[in-house]
Amino acid sequence: MQEPTRKSPLRPLPNLIFASRWLQLPLYLGLIAAQGVYVFHFWVELVHLLEAVFGNQHALDILVSSIGYKSDAPVTSLNETIIMLVVLGLIDVVMISNLLIMVIVGGYETFVSRLNLEGHPDQPEWLDHVNASVLKVKLATAIIGISSIHLLKTFINAANYDEKVLIWQTVIHIAFLFSAMSIALADRLLPHHGPAKEHH
Repeated sequence: MQEPTRKSPLRPLPNLIFASRWLQLPLYLGLIAAQGVYVFHFWVELVHLLEAVFGNQHALDILVSSIGYKSDAPVTSLNETIIMLVVLGLIDVVMISNLLIMVIVGGYETFVSRLNLEGHPDQPEWLDHVNASVLKVKLATAIIGISSIHLLKTFINAANYDEKVLIWQTVIHIAFLFSAMSIALADRLLPHHGPAKEHH
């Protein structure tokens, strides 16, 4: 029976270069702070929506201003369009928050250090086989979802947008779609060797 080969310690320069991956840690901590800002923004919008439901005119004015809704007559109560635009805005915040989680957790696991979540009941299913290629495809897919929500919000409120804005948003969304398809196709064509996870 052969003894397992012992890995020799890294020389100073390679060790320094390898340790430089920890410089990314403040970036991920910054994204966690950004996540907190999104959570705060979500609850502020939700509180304004609930206040507007109970007839608070000030909250309604804030909502109308934040979604860019315009009407010939003064807006004195919630209507279906305003509710839909606000709810889509909340969904947009949730989807961006999901994107942040993918970048924070997946990026840290892939480029910095293992999280050692194996066997944890709350381990995300996608994290089990994450690598740089899988992360790129998932991020591209998430961006398409976010772009779709923005496009839907624009179409619902189309009367308040210039025709060029509608056309360009549609073109940009299609460009995101083709970019994601290209990334997924390239990932499928490239050879994959060994397991997705390797120890740092």
